Amino acid sequence: MTTVTVVGGPTAVLEYGGLRVVTDPTFDPPGDYPFGPLTLTKTSGPALPRAAVGRIDLVLLSHDQHPDNLDEEGRRTVAAAPLTLSTADAAARVGATELPTWRHHDVGPVRVTAVPARHGPPGCEAVTGTVTGFVLSGEGLPTLYVSGDNASLDHVREIAARFPRVDAALLFGGAVRTPLIDAKLTLDAADMVEAARILGVRRVVPLHVEGWTHFTEDESHVRAAFAEAGLSGLLIRPPDGTSFTLP
Repeated sequence: MTTVTVVGGPTAVLEYGGLRVVTDPTFDPPGDYPFGPLTLTKTSGPALPRAAVGRIDLVLLSHDQHPDNLDEEGRRTVAAAPLTLSTADAAARVGATELPTWRHHDVGPVRVTAVPARHGPPGCEAVTGTVTGFVLSGEGLPTLYVSGDNASLDHVREIAARFPRVDAALLFGGAVRTPLIDAKLTLDAADMVEAARILGVRRVVPLHVEGWTHFTEDESHVRAAFAEAGLSGLLIRPPDGTSFTLP
């Protein structure tokens, strides 16, 4: 049985293959968070405090350089976790284990494969930094795609070619924009619909769609886009802090 608990922002807790897995841990309270020349404003706190999560076996960290994906309490979570998989940059900065694109790392019955992601338009890496996504798979387990802060549907097509069956996708949306780049830095709602179609998934869990003022779309945009596409039945998004089972 695979369960998902949405904590808020990019953070979810997965019970998968006997492991407790956390995506991009963010547990800090609302407030202003300086980031280079910018100040990012968090408008809502986590649905669960870090202590309520309990045991963590694995952290999947799409990137470490932005406070809306890894905050101070998240850094403490990474430090305490037995294993964090991420980019080479995160390995150097926060002690994660590097997982290069298309390489895999097995944790018990769970295989974690790093998949490509790009945090904005082509050529954005000098500004936004490197990011990664993940695919989780295992014998008798559903195949899950965790997008991270990916804005590239071309990368989603590459993933679909490598993984012809993906059962569910945790898609990071929000159509993020900042003054640094005049383009969206994550998927917008229409992109999320297209990603679901490309992957052929049976379920979509939208993440990274609330809690910060630089997110230009929220959950209502996601629901409207999937409804317009006739795909509302794919969405699973109960209230934050509530666990649900992926069928």
